Amino acid sequence: MRGRVLIVAGSDSGGGAGIQADIKTVTALGGYAATAITALTAQNTMGVHGVAPVLPEFVALQMEVVLDDIGADCVKTGMLHDADILNAVADVLDRAAPEVPLVVDPVMVAKGGQSLLDQEARAALKRRLLHRASVVTPNLLEASELCGGEPIDDVDGLRRAAEVLCSIGAQAVLVKGGHLDGDTVIDVLVCADGEMEVFESPRIDTPHTHGTGCSLASGIATGLAQGLRLADAILRAREYVRRAILAAPGLGGGHGPLDHTVTVQPLVRVRD
Repeated sequence: MRGRVLIVAGSDSGGGAGIQADIKTVTALGGYAATAITALTAQNTMGVHGVAPVLPEFVALQMEVVLDDIGADCVKTGMLHDADILNAVADVLDRAAPEVPLVVDPVMVAKGGQSLLDQEARAALKRRLLHRASVVTPNLLEASELCGGEPIDDVDGLRRAAEVLCSIGAQAVLVKGGHLDGDTVIDVLVCADGEMEVFESPRIDTPHTHGTGCSLASGIATGLAQGLRLADAILRAREYVRRAILAAPGLGGGHGPLDHTVTVQPLVRVRD
């Protein structure tokens, strides 16, 4: 079966982001999701209320047994929490999956503002993972942080940040511009060979955007695992996330989850 995605990320008890969003996205897009959980979080639509990291050696074991038996056509990383976990993940990738495409979603801050990646781990992320990533998918704030705090306030800034991250070694960088003002959401893809592509879509006025970054990165990973070109994987993932936002069920009192079932709902039939 082509489309096997190994997701290495944290769990979201509210079900809107993290491993839960990743599994839903991969499944909805026709892939097969396997997981290695890096941390447990107690969170809901109002924010993160606690984090319990998993032992680095157990994160590595989860990855190793999946790769040894099921295999993977793409690996997607999300929340890695600290440098020890990040280094353990990088070690397994170097040893057991050196040729497998890698999508790095540098999850640093939760939707409510809570830090999800400590400072030492941020340095390790640049040193151990970015150089081997098939694509990195930071939002504007994450891209700014990875580029040394350089402010990003326009589309040209998105492009410059992507170019800087490509210079570190990433094969491609998709900087998401959702934090910019305006009625249009603009994401900029820059590849190491200099190719650039701009993706645009109308902004949706809603608070129900919890898990959009996780879902987009997992959607891209699924596309790569299924053999799609990167630009095509991004186009499909962006459209999937857009539809999932529009169909959001409106749960919770804060940043609510998406409806990840948008691609499978038409398959459901109710008997009269």
